[in-house]
Amino acid sequence: MSGKAKDILKLDLYGLLGIESTATSKEIKKAYRQKALTCHPDKNPDNPKAAELFHQLSQALEVLTDAAAKAAYDQIIAAKKQAEERTRKLDDKRKKIKLDLEARERNAETQSQDEVQNTRTLEEEIARLREEGSRQLEEEQRLVREQIQREREEMGRCTHRNPGVERCSKSNVTPKLKLKWKCKKDDETNGGYSQDILLRLLQKYGDVLNVILSTKKRGSAVVEFATVKAAELAAKNESGLSENHLKISWLEGQPEVIAPAPQPGHFASLQGALTNERDYESVVMMKMRQAAERQKLIEQMQRDDEDE
Repeated sequence: MSGKAKDILKLDLYGLLGIESTATSKEIKKAYRQKALTCHPDKNPDNPKAAELFHQLSQALEVLTDAAAKAAYDQIIAAKKQAEERTRKLDDKRKKIKLDLEARERNAETQSQDEVQNTRTLEEEIARLREEGSRQLEEEQRLVREQIQREREEMGRCTHRNPGVERCSKSNVTPKLKLKWKCKKDDETNGGYSQDILLRLLQKYGDVLNVILSTKKRGSAVVEFATVKAAELAAKNESGLSENHLKISWLEGQPEVIAPAPQPGHFASLQGALTNERDYESVVMMKMRQAAERQKLIEQMQRDDEDE
């Protein structure tokens, strides 16, 4: 059983979304949006579990809105429930015999033919979803990002009307990951990866600002994310195409553990007075660095290619 299938079978996909197994596709997507908006990493920067929960919600939407994948998942869940019901009805003596037998079977790593087939079917459907991409998931994540962007814009307007409100942006460095995969020099398909395929694989974790394929060396690319949380999710969870996995490493913007800031003391009033000036300087510096940062990204990738 593949790692992805094992991970999904550990989850209660319907429970994650708070819906019944009879829910329609429309009800599934509505439940996803409601849950995703509350736990999106961009809205919960101080909650380390938010990113993992958001990823699990995305897995639930991806499987349950695809008819074939949902059918394979439901079949395995139904079989488990039937087995649990049969076990519950056994008397204590027969139950002990059955549990002992199952323990020996697990130790011998044996599975029934039906279980093997059901698991293989789910694995195949999950692999297909990863290959083809999930239009449902991409669309729902786009709607979530738009909702968060609208909330940010509203917060920005409130901050502009209330200069005393503290702004959160403290860094102009965007997170970047370096991607590598196996590819022969004469392979015109570039190992199965293109800019569109990489974008499709990675944008489900969050906004992707840029994807640059190396022009000097096949099998190498750099991706730039809008948020650190999105880059962390991609680095942790994405493995790429099943027949040619990605090797992902940080290039720039990897988060560091920072000690909690001291509580404001008698300098609070002075800091409030300087807020507008600092905000203005931050915006100016960000605009000045944006163009240079793009060029730096390309030059860094070219230097890495030459060193290898």
